[in-house]
Amino acid sequence: MIVRDLNEAKNTERHVHSEGWDSVRLLLKSDEMGFSFHITTIHAGAELHMHYKNHLECVYCVDGTGSIEDCATGEIHKIKPGVMYALDKHDKHILRADAEKPMIMACTFNPPVSGKEVHQADGSYALEDA
Repeated sequence: MIVRDLNEAKNTERHVHSEGWDSVRLLLKSDEMGFSFHITTIHAGAELHMHYKNHLECVYCVDGTGSIEDCATGEIHKIKPGVMYALDKHDKHILRADAEKPMIMACTFNPPVSGKEVHQADGSYALEDA
């Protein structure tokens, strides 16, 4: 059984910071669960261009508001607490947090990340060798 406390993990190497976001990676590839699980904060007013070419992601909004834009269709979906989105086709997207406060997101990745990943220039995470 794996038990981790988010507040404790915030003070470890599991807390990764990048431009416009930070993420506490509670489950990683090394935990051998087949997916990783993160609590990610999208900073207030952030606009993140992402394209997970090598990973599938599912996200659930816990707090805050914003939007996600599907770059293939131009469709924009409102994000608020209780809303989930899944990037089931490696969807290129733009995630925007409203200016008032950050969005807190619970995220899963398949394949799991190793822990230190930040977005490459194309908005993706590199795929680590198995």
